Amino acid sequence: MLWISLGLVVVFGGLTLVFQNEAFIKWKPTILYWVFAVSMAFSALVLRKNPMKAMLGEQLNLPDAVWNKVNLSWIAFFAVMGVLNLVIAFNFPTDTWVNFKLFGGMGLMLVFVLGQGMLLSKYIEEK
Repeated sequence: MLWISLGLVVVFGGLTLVFQNEAFIKWKPTILYWVFAVSMAFSALVLRKNPMKAMLGEQLNLPDAVWNKVNLSWIAFFAVMGVLNLVIAFNFPTDTWVNFKLFGGMGLMLVFVLGQGMLLSKYIEEK
């Protein structure tokens, strides 16, 4: 994930500097979110491997139906975040977009992760 992000920063940051057009850098978060969403969907649908279960399966013992819901919720979250980034980037001043990117996106991610944790807490076994 870090390499993908680095590649996008270099490419879109470079395009922004070369063409003196901030639209390129505004697209970067959306493309990153959509790459995550498409990768997770591809893994689940084509490879028949749930990426969330692959990452967290050793820590959480969940039924496959729950893992599928978790994966779908992350796919939806990343897809919506990509759209939301575009809406804010191209309908509001750049200062508003920067604040959303720094604080709003992080805040929404935090709320989403906490919500996921609360929903999954009933499956966590006490030792």
